[in-house]
Amino acid sequence: MRRLVLRSRAIVSGAPASVAQRADALRQVGSVLRSRAEEMAQMISLEMGKPIAQARGEVTKSANLCDWYAEHGPAMLATEATQVEENKAVIEYRPLGAILAIMPWNFPLWQVLRGAVPILLAGNSYLLKHAPNVMGQRGADRRYLR
Repeated sequence: MRRLVLRSRAIVSGAPASVAQRADALRQVGSVLRSRAEEMAQMISLEMGKPIAQARGEVTKSANLCDWYAEHGPAMLATEATQVEENKAVIEYRPLGAILAIMPWNFPLWQVLRGAVPILLAGNSYLLKHAPNVMGQRGADRRYLR
């Protein structure tokens, strides 16, 4: 099993990063996906036989996912003041730790990011086992999404 961490250098180093910093890293991932869209779509199509138009759509959808979480995620993770009976309370979202994902082959980029993006935004580590027939995509994930 190989470890794939889809986040910026600050997050990879294990240094505590704020939600805002992690959101910025997601914006960067979306930007990288868009700049490498054709290359990634070609790889998806070559490895698994997916029609190129569908592979392009998968890359675009994945980039949009990064953008959506970068924009909306910080509000979802914001500390909330509440009340329990007559006492004041605070709801605070903290990282849980390492999350393992074992992904199928049919959407090699989307399946990875739909899990990784919210997990990483919340400050957790993401451990991934790719399907064995899309190993080139695994290499692309590691090269382009650091």
